[in-house]
Amino acid sequence: MIRLIDIKKLTDSFQPGLGEAIGRVASSGYFIRGRELEGFEHAYASFIGTRFCVGVGNGFDALRLILRAWMVQEKIREGDEVIVPANTYIASILAVSENRLTPVFVEPDPDTYNIEASKIEASITSRTRAIMVVHLYGRNAMSSEIINVAERFGLLIVEDNAQAAGCRWMERRTGSVGHAAAHSFFPSKNLGALGDGGAITTSDAALAEMVRTLGNYGSHRKGVNDVQGLNSRLDEIQAAVLSLKLQRLDRDNARRREAAAFYLRNINNPMVALPRSPEPNANEHVWHLFVVRCKARDTLQRYLAENGVETLIHYPIPPHKQKAYADLKHASLEITEQIHREVLSLPLHPLIEEPDLRAITELVNKFGRNE
Repeated sequence: MIRLIDIKKLTDSFQPGLGEAIGRVASSGYFIRGRELEGFEHAYASFIGTRFCVGVGNGFDALRLILRAWMVQEKIREGDEVIVPANTYIASILAVSENRLTPVFVEPDPDTYNIEASKIEASITSRTRAIMVVHLYGRNAMSSEIINVAERFGLLIVEDNAQAAGCRWMERRTGSVGHAAAHSFFPSKNLGALGDGGAITTSDAALAEMVRTLGNYGSHRKGVNDVQGLNSRLDEIQAAVLSLKLQRLDRDNARRREAAAFYLRNINNPMVALPRSPEPNANEHVWHLFVVRCKARDTLQRYLAENGVETLIHYPIPPHKQKAYADLKHASLEITEQIHREVLSLPLHPLIEEPDLRAITELVNKFGRNE
């Protein structure tokens, strides 16, 4: 079986350094908010290109803490609107509604799966306070048009960079372009921990301090609670693991791009729609997932499974059609719904080898054709 992503193989490739990092933490006897976290936060902020990084429990916490911090700072108030891409993982939407804010959906570009910048302005109202830009599947979603509309209407930009660690837009990395960004270190991500983990990056000192306070029970000094916070902290073991893996991230992302380029060059089945290739000199995607579209998606998935290829659907049900958002089920989001009916993720990870890529490509090209 060709795996979608072989996490064990990837984890083993970091040995013996991984074991040494964990052993170092275990020997230190210090497991929360210590030197490992401080070192990782400094390294990751430098990597992304921001002044600050705050480690938190997971990527969802990162998103909701950014929004909550802006609410404490009175930049956003309960009931205000946040523009979000209709085509995204539900965590992006949950972070908005969990803070009692209102998500306003904007349809994606069907070629990139990311928010269609030209459709944002029409969704702005007097209650709009922020735009959430999700770099879905590890593909840059930022554009000059988004920045310009945010500046004209005085809107905050929060980047959901959960799937795009190391991605670039122009001369900057995603996660440094907006006012703040959320990052996920779930094990399958491009920069994955050995469990849950997340971070917030920003160059806003006041925001960074507020996020750190909120994630530590609302306390910036032991025994003193300034605001009603929660417990969301990146632990020392995960910080040590991530510091090690960060050193190889650019190289691993380059391998992902090579694999994606192979698919883009060689898949030629007219039944299978490919993601649009990166625009020269405009962005540098990191291909967390390689997602194709096919009207006979379920049949294609069964065919590949029968021939030893593991695939996955990211994601089968759009957020507005989930039971959790039953009040939004009547929203008319035709492009999003079509995407969710057709998408299929093909195997892609830094250690995938060309014979596997070739075998997958040949199978995809044979699909639906009479031999």
